[in-house]
Amino acid sequence: MPRFAANLTMLFTELPLLERFGAARAAGFAGVEVLFPYDLAARDMLDRLAINDLSLVLINCPPPNYTDGPRGFAAVPEGEARFRHDFKRAQRYARALGAQHLHLMAGVAEGEAARATYIDNLRWAAAEAPGQSLTIEPINRGDMPGYFLADYDLALEVLDAVAAPNLRLQFDAYHAQRITGDVPGTWARVASRVAHVQVGGYPGRHEPAGGEIDYPAFFAALDAEGYSGWVSGEYTPAGLTEDGLGWAR
Repeated sequence: MPRFAANLTMLFTELPLLERFGAARAAGFAGVEVLFPYDLAARDMLDRLAINDLSLVLINCPPPNYTDGPRGFAAVPEGEARFRHDFKRAQRYARALGAQHLHLMAGVAEGEAARATYIDNLRWAAAEAPGQSLTIEPINRGDMPGYFLADYDLALEVLDAVAAPNLRLQFDAYHAQRITGDVPGTWARVASRVAHVQVGGYPGRHEPAGGEIDYPAFFAALDAEGYSGWVSGEYTPAGLTEDGLGWAR
């Protein structure tokens, strides 16, 4: 089976964030994601990671929690200064916490100017942090209206244009199903460019079990193809997190 991680922004939310690390380890996870760790002291998070022998798999950039606000700036024309300021802060957190991947959110934008801005910002970020794994992720516009990167063909074009070895694709099977309706086919097209995988059920974005995505077959395909990265549960539990973890066991 793949190496499973828990997204602590969405799982174990019945507990305060710092207590979720121990809950994840007790549930059998060896890795965790924290999408927006910036309101916590890095030392407190490092302590929880160390005490529980957990790897921090991924954090998001930009730093501020975007509730009711902009969802990234990487593709927003005339937002270059904001993106680059936020990236430097996010990269400091990633370095301090040992985060394997830093996801760069494109934001709400459209058109050729947005595409050019996105490519330019991603080139700058890849050069600014050559030792940091960076990811971009297609996100469906039903969940994030107007999000610039909502297409896998565009994602591959952007990766080719940037041509940086430390910039790769983040594949969320839930978003892939909403965007294409074909998780296996989409995975087959993009697998060679993927650095990180996330999973959630469809429809509903609950546990990755049942529904329209055949997760046992998807996990078996990852194993058969030798995928060695993490597979993170990024979903809203239908009930208590612990009660719905059969998919990972």
